Amino acid sequence: MVTAKGRCLCGAVAYAVEGPLRPIVYCHCTMCRRSTGHFLAATACAVSDLRLIGDEHLRWYDSSPEAQRGFCDRCGSNLFWRPNDGTRVSIAAGSLERPTGLRVLAHIHVADKGDYYELDDGIAQHLDGAHGVPLKIAP
Repeated sequence: MVTAKGRCLCGAVAYAVEGPLRPIVYCHCTMCRRSTGHFLAATACAVSDLRLIGDEHLRWYDSSPEAQRGFCDRCGSNLFWRPNDGTRVSIAAGSLERPTGLRVLAHIHVADKGDYYELDDGIAQHLDGAHGVPLKIAP
């Protein structure tokens, strides 16, 4: 059962999710800000639930010793983030087709947020990446 579909801006990289999605978190870490131009709104799924439909132009960048970022090499769309431990894959929420049915859970890495904006939307804020809701992977 497909629960979500998405793609990059040009359509060269497309995907389907066949399982639950985590609520959206806004990540304000320096790497997410640099790779997106602001901050990243992301959901996540189990690695086994992500099915790539078009991936000829998907490239993975080792952005740190802990994780990789997936993007389209044609249009540059930032699509995925995955830790090297293989526990999950985060998906850029803006790449999902609507309706998503998702809601924002929290801001994370707010200690790194840009100095040009305020966080005054009433959503929970966490100094680091611990937002308190792990991805629940069904057995």
